[in-house]
Amino acid sequence: MSARDWIGKDFYRELGVSSDATADEIKKAYRKLAKENHPDANAGNTAAENKFKAVSEAYGVLSDPAKRKEYDEARSLFGSGGAGGFGGGFPGGAGGAGGFDMGDIFSQGGAQQGGFGGLGDILGGIFGRGGRGGPAGAAANRPQRGADVETDVRIDFTEAVKGATLPLRLSSPATCSTCGGNGAKPGTSPRTCPTCNGSGLVSRSQGAFAFSEPCRDCRGRGQLIDDPCPECGGEGISTRTRTLTVRIPPGVDDDQRIRLAAQGEPGRGGAQAGDLYVRVHVAPHQLFGRKDLNLTLTVPVDFTELALGTTVTVPTLDGKVSLKVPAGTASGRVLRVRGKGIQKRDGSQGDLMVTLQVAVPAKLDDKARSALEAYAESIKGHDPRPEITELLEGR
Repeated sequence: MSARDWIGKDFYRELGVSSDATADEIKKAYRKLAKENHPDANAGNTAAENKFKAVSEAYGVLSDPAKRKEYDEARSLFGSGGAGGFGGGFPGGAGGAGGFDMGDIFSQGGAQQGGFGGLGDILGGIFGRGGRGGPAGAAANRPQRGADVETDVRIDFTEAVKGATLPLRLSSPATCSTCGGNGAKPGTSPRTCPTCNGSGLVSRSQGAFAFSEPCRDCRGRGQLIDDPCPECGGEGISTRTRTLTVRIPPGVDDDQRIRLAAQGEPGRGGAQAGDLYVRVHVAPHQLFGRKDLNLTLTVPVDFTELALGTTVTVPTLDGKVSLKVPAGTASGRVLRVRGKGIQKRDGSQGDLMVTLQVAVPAKLDDKARSALEAYAESIKGHDPRPEITELLEGR
């Protein structure tokens, strides 16, 4: 889509964000709306499908810093409601008789004559005129890289640690297969707009000045479609469902993005397709946690096991190991099992970190209570909190 196709479209409103929204706010809004209106979740709902197309188009522009800058410049110059108000910024009758095209000023040495060279480039990008005197429509017809696409997958904890290969069913905007992207019903063709003669531009005079603006009849496209394609409604873009195979590398983090080059929206004019970004969401494990490349595990133990020493058997993701607990081990101590963490393809590997935590019984029978009371009596005089006792007694 060229810049002049943006005139009259409010991409910020489509995503429900302000024009000064951050990239993260734009991404969050897009992901929410795309999920709500995804064709897979709204089978047969034309309104949801159209909304999905609209938010995808808006995100394709606003997520690209260069495209967003060009779009914001167009809105700043011509207003969000179209280009008709542009001439109001220049008073009429300022220069005597005879009209002339401001585009000629901007494209022929404007930087030397009045500092308008940058503005000429902006106008050239919007109206399809080269900022240095290029022909009308050149910018609109130049190859343009396809927009990037983002989707989400959910995997379990073990798949994130060991890696996985998953089928990915993706619905995204693509060139309409029915009309080939021209927007016309098969067997018909778009016709040249008689108002602008196919240029997409019309001239308007205001006092001593003449301005070029997008043709309102064809919305700057240069063509009219009398019989729109039934699949895409004349837009030339439809939602296509395809299945890809995505390789999840070992050790992927929750919320990490995986890039699949050239698997996004198709490019325009033979340009390269955009990229597909797969955002991974990892389900938590019932026992294991993760810190960098290390797996974490908390193991409940009795007080007697820590006091007297013992051997405990703990699970790993691919089996089990036995750990020796020395007598007198404190609750909260972490034991390391080397090589039982996460291993990445580059050879780096983490460990399994086992935290020993005393489990206090909620209830005691008479025999256990008597034994504990006898133990408590036997250690009278032993203070397990000497530092706190000293502080309380003011020593």
